[in-house]
Amino acid sequence: MNKIAIYPGTFDPITNGHLNIVEKASKLFENVIVAVANDTGKNPLFSLAERTTLCKKALAGFANVQVENFAGLIIDYAHKKNANTLIRGLRAVSDFEYELQQSLTNKKLSPEIETIFFLPDFKNLYLSSSIVRQVLSLGGDLKDFVPEAVEEAIIKKLGRK
Repeated sequence: MNKIAIYPGTFDPITNGHLNIVEKASKLFENVIVAVANDTGKNPLFSLAERTTLCKKALAGFANVQVENFAGLIIDYAHKKNANTLIRGLRAVSDFEYELQQSLTNKKLSPEIETIFFLPDFKNLYLSSSIVRQVLSLGGDLKDFVPEAVEEAIIKKLGRK
């Protein structure tokens, strides 16, 4: 049995919900790689280097978690890392349709790779990077949504308090 799991995402920015998923995965796998995607298909707030650094800061307390970035197909990256499990978080029904499509596509391209879905704790069930960016754009307080290092980086980047 493979003991390496990969949790891919854009992590723009990493949230307390992401940390909750990593915490759960880190208890089930010997090694978890948080794989920060270069190709976001979005207009990210943070660069790839910034997102990777923020993930490393936020996840420093997990001994069996490492943070790397990747480009291209996640299944190619998983093969490169000798991992056969992908971790994904599910918050709501709207996530399920997208995540199911991604999972089935990955399964078609690489049948040996499994996707495991984790539900965040109730307090993080609604939380997403998009919500964080929206709260931020409207001048809201982020302290309950993101790790302190991320909040500090956002304030520094955008000059907000």
